[in-house]
Amino acid sequence: MSKNTTKKKQPKIFGTDGVRGTANVEPVTAETALKLGRSAAHVFKNLESQPRDRGKHRIVIGKDTRLSGYMLENAISSGILSMGVDVLFIGPLPTPGVAYATRSLRADAGIVITASHNPYDDNGIKFFGPDGYKLADKIENEVERLVFSGDIEYVRPRPEEIGKAVRIDDAQGRYIENAKASFPRRMTLDGMRIVVDCANGATYKATPTVLRELGAETFVYGNRPDGTNINKECGSMHPEHLCEKVKEYRADIGIAHDGDGDRVLLVDEHGGVMDGDDIMAICALDLLAKNRLANKTLVATVMSNAGLDQALRKAGGEVVRTPVGDKNVIDEMLRNGYNFGGEESGHLIFSDYSSTGDGLVAALQVLSTMKEKDLRLSRLRKCWTRFPKKVTNIRVKEKPPFEKLDGVMDLVKAAEKDVTPNGGRVLLRYSGTEPKARLLIEGSDTALIEMWSRKIADLLKKLIGA
Repeated sequence: MSKNTTKKKQPKIFGTDGVRGTANVEPVTAETALKLGRSAAHVFKNLESQPRDRGKHRIVIGKDTRLSGYMLENAISSGILSMGVDVLFIGPLPTPGVAYATRSLRADAGIVITASHNPYDDNGIKFFGPDGYKLADKIENEVERLVFSGDIEYVRPRPEEIGKAVRIDDAQGRYIENAKASFPRRMTLDGMRIVVDCANGATYKATPTVLRELGAETFVYGNRPDGTNINKECGSMHPEHLCEKVKEYRADIGIAHDGDGDRVLLVDEHGGVMDGDDIMAICALDLLAKNRLANKTLVATVMSNAGLDQALRKAGGEVVRTPVGDKNVIDEMLRNGYNFGGEESGHLIFSDYSSTGDGLVAALQVLSTMKEKDLRLSRLRKCWTRFPKKVTNIRVKEKPPFEKLDGVMDLVKAAEKDVTPNGGRVLLRYSGTEPKARLLIEGSDTALIEMWSRKIADLLKKLIGA
């Protein structure tokens, strides 16, 4: 009888942005959080034989305002302490604040307990390295291996080596000062009216404080978290409420965060919503004009509008594209020395000031441009022209390569021939998380976009539609 040598595939716990799911359901349970804490502590402890500061190795833990954060915070910290690593609790703080605290406190790693823009009954766990950047895949894989293999159960430090936990009281203040440092020192926000929606999330203290200390008249909503109202009919997932408030208060700008504060949407003085593409256009063109856009290049994902490419080219710059996900944007920035990138969803990474997406820092960059140019936000957003776009989602029963589907790529090439001469594009890909094919077509002719979207979608439905 032949021996089966097939290698068993390692189970996955990390998704595209850490561990995420329904709270108290695997993998977002106290039991798995405990194992994650033990495994992560072991991995980080062995990456550097000596602590980055005096005493034991240390891991920072921050969170957003979800009820389940208490459960996960205690479980994961218990696992870390049991491995002889100290824990630094910094409480509710935006994700970029946790990344900054990890660097500022010279910790070996940082953990933020959050599910970002998801409802309160979801939660998640994200890790940062000592540099404040998200973990490399090989480190995540090693943490996963230890969680599922059980090897970590045999590692037990002596009683005198168990770690201790301390609360860092000034973490919020450290982050606030760091965010303010991204705003020109000679400038204030005196005379500006700003409405802020904090999504009842982690920015409920930081963003209003920064804006008021810079001199703005500030009206704040979504700043009364109760553990269950994060992202509920507020914040960047529901900007329509902010639009009304901006008009009601005759404000200059509205700022909407998501639950963990790593993204932002803006609202102009007329109540018009501005997404990440609008912000990237304004800030990239401003940086380019000041010769401060590294390599004259903006990093965006494949989902950002093709109008960005046209606007940057006209100004002497270019756009580099990555797959969807702010981690992909950051990786590209690090590889090639770029200093600005982001996503249509509102993740904006200004690497001169932050190692991850930071909604507050992004808002401050737009505010400084408004003040410096003495322009209303509705006027600033006219710096570029958004191409008409149609996104079609086709539910599929399988995901074969598109090249193997009879006639699909022929239609795609024909569509490209029609829309690309004027700067448009066609993007066909499978969703990484759902049984769907996603078709995006942009161009200057809406009728052409509609025609080709319909033709390609109909063929996909016929061949592999669910």
